[in-house]
Amino acid sequence: MKVLLVGNYKLDAIESMDRFASMLETYLSKCNIQVRVIRPRLYFGKIILYSNLLKKWLGYIDKLILFPFQLQKAASWADIVHICDHGNAIYTKYLQKIPHLVTCHDLFAIRAGLGEFPEHKTGWTGKKLQQMMLKGLNQAQMVVCVSEQTKNDLLRLSSLSENRISVISMGLNYPYAPMQTTEAKEILASLGIPANSNFILHVGANHWYKNRIGVLSIFYELMLRLQQTNFYLVMVGKPFTDEMHQLIKKYNMTEKVIELVAVDNEHLQALYSSATALLFPSLHEGFGWPIIEAQACGCAVFTSNRPPMNIVGGEAAIYIDPKNPQAAAEKIIYYLPNLENFKTKSLINSQKFRTEKMISEYIDIYQKILINKQ
Repeated sequence: MKVLLVGNYKLDAIESMDRFASMLETYLSKCNIQVRVIRPRLYFGKIILYSNLLKKWLGYIDKLILFPFQLQKAASWADIVHICDHGNAIYTKYLQKIPHLVTCHDLFAIRAGLGEFPEHKTGWTGKKLQQMMLKGLNQAQMVVCVSEQTKNDLLRLSSLSENRISVISMGLNYPYAPMQTTEAKEILASLGIPANSNFILHVGANHWYKNRIGVLSIFYELMLRLQQTNFYLVMVGKPFTDEMHQLIKKYNMTEKVIELVAVDNEHLQALYSSATALLFPSLHEGFGWPIIEAQACGCAVFTSNRPPMNIVGGEAAIYIDPKNPQAAAEKIIYYLPNLENFKTKSLINSQKFRTEKMISEYIDIYQKILINKQ
């Protein structure tokens, strides 16, 4: 079988989607499947400009005008084309005669464009792109959602029938496992984590639904209650926003909050293996990768009592209200003395999300699509 994976435009820098495409390429190849990855080439995007707005529009030329020709040529090689990110569902109209599928991770952008999140406005250009994306999903031969929650949103918002939608949970994109203490301590020191300290860990980008302001607010409430000098918050992800900097300053947490940007998998494994707990109070998620990454390292997880987080975390996670920092802090403090009890539960729950299982389910979908096209 020959599979063409459609990845993301490099300048969009969507790390999670790049990891997903790379993960599919690696594990499908191990199953003796021929795999190629294609993504929009940088033509106009290579032009050096100081205007971000103009850069964005030049990127649209690369993605919306030039890439379809590149895609159609490459697709002639493949038995099946797999669009790895629903944001690229706009390309399904060029694949109507070719077996294909789209992985849908979430529909937050589409929902925002439809006005479902009034506090987060979408501009005219964004709304047009979301309309194109939804139309592309409607034209897909098959859409695989990463959670039942995403599937429910897709059924509600699209014209797809249920038999054209499947659910395949995400697998781990790296072989996370508990790291030896000695090795982990060396890595923590290289990251600037104070020796012999305790820390709450958060992993996530700056999208509004990741609730990083909520993370800071919960940690502030923890500081007020615990009064511990060697207790820190380590936040891994994109650089802090101005709003986050202002809140850290307001709460006098400059010495207590550690910002880590562009952390690789090995260093992240050390953080998961050493953290007191992962704090992941997202308002919405398509799946919630950090939950199972932390659990695979034996790290206790505090996350939102909302789907899909409370499905992914299973009985191994502890659930909080992401919009109530005081109550969340009190619950964390209540469980702090007994977090070691969650280590075994976490390890067991993470085994439900083996990458090999995910890949096997995708191969079954590929075969189903090819049979239906005969």
